[in-house]
Amino acid sequence: MDFDLARRHMVDSQLLPNRVTDERIIGAMARLPREVFVPAEFQGIAYVDEAVALDGGRFLMKPMVMGRLIQEALPQASDLALVVGCNTGYGAAIISHTVSTVVAVESDAGLAAKASETLTSLGIDTVAVIQGDLKKGCPEQAPYDVIFIDGAVAEIPDAISRQLADGGRLVAVVSKDGIGKAMLTKRHGDEIFSLELFNASTPYLAGFEPQKAFVF
Repeated sequence: MDFDLARRHMVDSQLLPNRVTDERIIGAMARLPREVFVPAEFQGIAYVDEAVALDGGRFLMKPMVMGRLIQEALPQASDLALVVGCNTGYGAAIISHTVSTVVAVESDAGLAAKASETLTSLGIDTVAVIQGDLKKGCPEQAPYDVIFIDGAVAEIPDAISRQLADGGRLVAVVSKDGIGKAMLTKRHGDEIFSLELFNASTPYLAGFEPQKAFVF
């Protein structure tokens, strides 16, 4: 398969028509080999306009949703970013082209090892992959200018949003009752508020699904 051609088609047919305009993000997604971030048996569909299955019930977010979410966080060259649920490291790799340093938290030991290995092989040395509880984020390195949750959540944990720096931005897909919305959460002083950005669908990040209600 011609992955270079597939990458160009992804940019031309998925990113550009869907308001991804940040040249840093476009450039990163045009260069980074998305296929090396997915299992070998799925490399042929690495560039399709849908989420791609990974190991452990995880998914690689569809390109357009990931590109727009990262863009809406308004990453700056001096920013410190946190990726929650970095999976195999693709989202962290994209963000690394727009900020100074990325802390990427992953609970699955196999995925964390894969992410570190792949990022190192690509010469990306500004991402620190840390194995830990996703719902706790990484308070040891907080506060963060940008937080990206790599998968849908039923709600954004307060423990994570509180790790935003003053003026920090968190982006995530919040999915309820089968309807997903890309959300931007900002912090100003002690105030944290969220804005709805656009419709978006992506599988839940493991552990962030809706809580099942008790039936009496």
